[in-house]
Amino acid sequence: MSNIVILVACLLIGVVLRKTQRMPEDGHLALNAFIINLALPALVLGSIHGQVLTTKLLLPVSMPWLLFGLSVMIFGTLGRVMRLTPEVTGALIMTTGLANTSFVGLPMIEAFYGAKDLPIGILIDQLGTYLVLSTLGIAVASIYAARSASWRQIAIRVITFPPLIALVLALASASIAYPPWLAAVFARLGGTLVPLALVSVGLQLRLDQLRGNRVFLGLGLAFKLVLGPVLILLLLWSARDWDGETFRVTIFEAAMGPQIGGGIVAMQYGLSPPLVTIMIGAGIALSFLTLPLWYLSLRAL
Repeated sequence: MSNIVILVACLLIGVVLRKTQRMPEDGHLALNAFIINLALPALVLGSIHGQVLTTKLLLPVSMPWLLFGLSVMIFGTLGRVMRLTPEVTGALIMTTGLANTSFVGLPMIEAFYGAKDLPIGILIDQLGTYLVLSTLGIAVASIYAARSASWRQIAIRVITFPPLIALVLALASASIAYPPWLAAVFARLGGTLVPLALVSVGLQLRLDQLRGNRVFLGLGLAFKLVLGPVLILLLLWSARDWDGETFRVTIFEAAMGPQIGGGIVAMQYGLSPPLVTIMIGAGIALSFLTLPLWYLSLRAL
């Protein structure tokens, strides 16, 4: 419950700061830069370090990759058919292909399934969602932000993306214990990610962003909260008998609202910031209504 309160409070703080002009008009740019270059790498370094990879993790960890791939195929096709701008297409992919598997996902798993299943959510988030964001996500953002970018330029952006560098360092140093002071630094910096990201979204959230974006918002939310999880369920259906609880938690994570980190990256690359902010705000809010329905549906499996 406290995580949900923090989520709503930070979003509203951003709105109030903008309306009262307590922050510069482009203040969100500084927050986004801090998140991408410090907060997110620190979170990855602190969470991934020490994780042991086994074949049993393939089912949950595969989900974010499948979800992002489906988003690329569906919205890439819709973009061409509907003649959407590259910025709108990229914004839809980045906000529908990445689920909020940590800040919203983890407390929701604990609330509906219990603390015993939290490790599943952590692995999905750290070895799935954040790895997708650091590789395919940054590549897609680069492509749709600048169609003329060469593959070499895109590759450079991917391998120099700070969270990806942090992920490689965390896995490479898995056998080395962090000194307590260093672990504390990573925890403190990583803990700033969600509050600052939500304040940043709040700073940019305006009701007039709906103008011209209603159709895109409807399409994006329909995929993120309903169609995407259904397709993931069908793709992983044969694995349901292997570990039913893991299967249900994996689909439940796929049904979360848009990931804030993916939205921040999309905004940094100029992928229709108004659409991104309204997708994040509305998507997370509506997920509080759709997730209980998903839980009840998955109990029957």
